[in-house]
Amino acid sequence: MMNLGETKADRTRAFIIERASELFNKKGYAGTSLSDVMSVTGLSKGGIYGNFENKEEVALAVFEYNCLQVKKIFDKEVNNALTYHERLMAYAKMYGISKGVLDKGGCPILNTAVEADDTNPLLKKKAAVAIQQWRERLELLIQKGILAGEFKKDAAIKKTALSIMSIVEGGLMIRRATDDPFSVEFILDTVEKIINQIEV
Repeated sequence: MMNLGETKADRTRAFIIERASELFNKKGYAGTSLSDVMSVTGLSKGGIYGNFENKEEVALAVFEYNCLQVKKIFDKEVNNALTYHERLMAYAKMYGISKGVLDKGGCPILNTAVEADDTNPLLKKKAAVAIQQWRERLELLIQKGILAGEFKKDAAIKKTALSIMSIVEGGLMIRRATDDPFSVEFILDTVEKIINQIEV
C-alpha cells in the first residue's frame, strides 16, 4: 500500500533497499557488486545510481533496513512475553531460532561489525550505534524487571546486558560458521543462567 506523499523515487529507493537487503547481509559490503544489486532489482546501473550516490550509500541504507527488520521480530517476541525473564530470553530465542534472522544471513549488526571493523568507517559507526541501541533496549528491560520486583535491586544492569549480547552474538557466529545446531542450546542455556543470577 502506497504511503501518502510517497514519490516514485521514494518507492524505487525502498524497492532497491528491500531487494538488496539479504544480498548485502549474506555477501557483505565488499562481496556485493553493483552487478549483484542490478541482478536482484532488475534495474540498470543508472536506475541504481539515479537513487543512490554510490554503493556505500546503498549499503548504509540496507544496514538500517536490516536492523529495523530484526528489531520488529524482537519487539514482537518481547510483546508476546509475560515476564521480564521471558522478554530477555526472547532476545536469545530470536537469534537462536528465528528463521527470519537465520535465513537471511544472520545478524546484520554482527555481520557488518566484523566486516567493517578495519575497512569501512561509516558502516563501522552505524554498527556501533546499533550495538549501543540493542544494549540500551536490554538494559531497559532489566530496569523494568527491577521495578516490577522480578530482578534484584542491585542487579548489574549494564554487565548483564553486555553478557547476554556477547553470548547471543558469539553463539550465533559459531552456529553460522560451523552449522552446529548445538550452539542454539548453549545460547539459550547460558542466557537463562545469566538471567537467573539477577532474579529475586
